[in-house]
Amino acid sequence: MIAKQKTGVEGFELAFVRGIVMAEYSAIPPRRFKVTSVSTWQLVKGSSSKERPHIVKCRSPEMETFSCYWDNGDFHNLTAPENIQLMYKKRLSEWKECPDYITAGENSCYFNTTYTSIWVPYCIKLLSGNQTYDEKNVNVEDIVIPDPPIGLNWSVLNTSPTGVYTDIEVTWEPPPSADVKKGWVTLKYQLLYKDVNGTKWNEPETPVLATKLPVYALKTCHDYEIRIRAKGPSDIYGEFSETLYVSFGATGLVPCDEEFQVPWSLVIAFGTLGVMVMLSLILFSKQQKLKILILPPVPVPKIKGIDPDLLK
Repeated sequence: MIAKQKTGVEGFELAFVRGIVMAEYSAIPPRRFKVTSVSTWQLVKGSSSKERPHIVKCRSPEMETFSCYWDNGDFHNLTAPENIQLMYKKRLSEWKECPDYITAGENSCYFNTTYTSIWVPYCIKLLSGNQTYDEKNVNVEDIVIPDPPIGLNWSVLNTSPTGVYTDIEVTWEPPPSADVKKGWVTLKYQLLYKDVNGTKWNEPETPVLATKLPVYALKTCHDYEIRIRAKGPSDIYGEFSETLYVSFGATGLVPCDEEFQVPWSLVIAFGTLGVMVMLSLILFSKQQKLKILILPPVPVPKIKGIDPDLLK
């Protein structure tokens, strides 16, 4: 009866699946049977689905131009540029196609200064023919991700008397792509450092606007790595700069731990002086009582019947 309801390959698959389910049902005790709703298509074809093409990110390095990037997912037939399009529009304007598919690399769209406007929302969509795969709304000022700073350098500020610790100052230059000098974009920088053999990165201060920063109390006997990154109005950090290596060339020449020796002679001298000062203060405050204690007053002679005032 089942074979008569469906013909061809589809009927055969349906009959085969239902036969398996009935066989399993007859083999399982009634009390342990659990009904699960599963479609015939999932049983025959599996539950895997293809990943759709989607926009990965949009980024502006200097708030003057920006690029958007996408991933074709599992649709490998869309890898050719002519098979997929990125369309955009500003506010109520009409849809336009990406002006440049080449400059920013594969699967990307580049908007130069002519097509870039700040404080204006963009609507961007990814499509092939009449099929829209992904759509996003972006503002250029919200996608500013600066390039890494360049020209990292360091110099010694101070060294402790024992030579164990050294203070340095790290300097760098803003990314060449960002127009920082004219004030078009303001960047904040984050500096991280760690021991070459360590794993934990340390941040000496919160992000700064300056292009120099002191790092205090580095152990002279160790070597360090320093890296810096920047963030703009979007508050999103860009990539780290190239690593700056700091070596004082003093390995084995200075101790790694500062040996603290108690100056006992100074302690004794100041201690004795302190005791003497305290005793002097006590004696001064109790001067009258001590005088009476050491030199008690001589009692005045008293004769009955004679007024003492007449004897003066």
